[in-house]
Amino acid sequence: MEQNEYYHSIFKRKSIRNFDLRPLDEDTLADISNHLRVLESLHDDIKVKLKIISSDGVKRRMMKKAPHYITVFSEAKNGYLTNIGFMLQQIDLYLSYNSLGSCWQGIPSPKKEVLESSNLEFVIFIAFGKPKDPQSPHRTKISEFKRKSLQEITDIKGADELLEAARLAPSSANGQPWFFTGDEGIIHVLAVKPNFVKALLVKDHYLIDIGIAIYHLKVAAEYLGKKTEILFDEAMKSNAFKGYDYIISLKLD
Repeated sequence: MEQNEYYHSIFKRKSIRNFDLRPLDEDTLADISNHLRVLESLHDDIKVKLKIISSDGVKRRMMKKAPHYITVFSEAKNGYLTNIGFMLQQIDLYLSYNSLGSCWQGIPSPKKEVLESSNLEFVIFIAFGKPKDPQSPHRTKISEFKRKSLQEITDIKGADELLEAARLAPSSANGQPWFFTGDEGIIHVLAVKPNFVKALLVKDHYLIDIGIAIYHLKVAAEYLGKKTEILFDEAMKSNAFKGYDYIISLKLD
């Protein structure tokens, strides 16, 4: 999948919750499995295991059933949740590009046999399959996204086209817990610290959300012809705005 295809998928992607429960064909599942093996990571030193399972291995807890689930396991190290968001948003956009529905699901849990299939920590599911309504796998206009304005999520001037892609990223309970500061040469990604009530609702999944937004930002930058480098700025960590945590920076050339 080419970079411009990822980029254009950002502006059409939507979460699908009602699925056609018939399994996908073996060739399609093989293509998705192959794509899972080549996902770019944010942190190469964190072990991740991704596996496609059926609904039989999932305790859904009131969530609607899907024919397939990507089960996400990870080594629990610093930055692992952001890494998962960054990696799995690639498959989320891949599915959308191929007119398949998907939805991040943090509420369901794996059944015992699935949980015991890996010695890594279970993190989250992505449910996927054909949408029940095949006529509407995508959004048709930007106004269908219920998102904060750019002015609410950044103080950077002159980079609206770049930051628009990050603005449209999906997030747990649509919390949009990101803020971008810096300039056109380097963008610092901050996470809004959740209050007590929101922390009960989204737990630490907001860090997955940040990884999703970082991936959208990187895709947009490269689509616009910029070279990107992800780095950690110790000074920003020490001087992050009150109420925010510094996560990572994206250097642009």
